[in-house]
Amino acid sequence: MARILVTDDAAFMRMQLKNIFQSLGHEVVGEAENGQVAIDMYNEVKPDLVTMDITMPELNGVEAVKEIKKHDPNATIVMCSAMGQQQMVLEAIQAGAKDFIVKPFDQDRIKQAIEKIF
Repeated sequence: MARILVTDDAAFMRMQLKNIFQSLGHEVVGEAENGQVAIDMYNEVKPDLVTMDITMPELNGVEAVKEIKKHDPNATIVMCSAMGQQQMVLEAIQAGAKDFIVKPFDQDRIKQAIEKIF
């Protein structure tokens, strides 16, 4: 069982991910609506995994990945992207993200990504 921090500026997406993770037996230990909140919460709850939306207000996902990795090089982060964001996904992976999942979320794909990581 992984302890997961879900980051997305859309409450509906956070809820969808939370439901998928819980149905797979994982614990969602926090929800963040932008990159800055994700960084603060990461330092507070020390999750096993962070899902990070790419396009968010205040601080985008790529910047947040860089910040989290600066403080914890072992952080495990999976990007969540809409179609057509390949360039930003690439930047995030170069910044240290482990994998990415594409919206709309597919439970099997999420399960596969988690199993690959853990």
